[in-house]
Amino acid sequence: MERTDFRNLIFGYAPITIMPSTDQFQVFFDGDCPLCRREIDWLRKRDRHHQIDFVDIAAPSFDEEQYGRSFETLMAQIHGREPNGRWVIGVEVFRRLYQAAGFGPLVRLSRLPVVKQFLDLAYRIFARYRTRLTGRCRAGGGSCQLKNHGAEEKVGKEKQSNRRNLADVQ
Repeated sequence: MERTDFRNLIFGYAPITIMPSTDQFQVFFDGDCPLCRREIDWLRKRDRHHQIDFVDIAAPSFDEEQYGRSFETLMAQIHGREPNGRWVIGVEVFRRLYQAAGFGPLVRLSRLPVVKQFLDLAYRIFARYRTRLTGRCRAGGGSCQLKNHGAEEKVGKEKQSNRRNLADVQ
């Protein structure tokens, strides 16, 4: 096993995707989630050195094609991206955010083997049921009130384009 594969397993890295460069760690969050928004607002106040670029995936201006990840993928669990384009997923994103917010000792504790395993498992469970826990999905498999503003716009434009193309053929 290559060292990078080991790091991917331990630190939650995903394959590198080359994107426009930024010197900030990017976090992709669901701005329609009240709990997520509260934590992001709290972190924004503590990011005194502007090390974090906060990207709201629920914003109408969000374009998933710009980042190479689908809305559904980004909604499944929190994602972050390093300045070099490497994706980070799950609890490791929170570690990066809290490190930037000045909570280094807490972050180091969260990397202890037993603590890390517990946090990773707890977050995976939370992420799976997040929309229900925040009141955006009905229990029992009901519909979710999730908005992908960018996709809605894109689908609307595609429908208009398809109608025009169909009219041209007739």
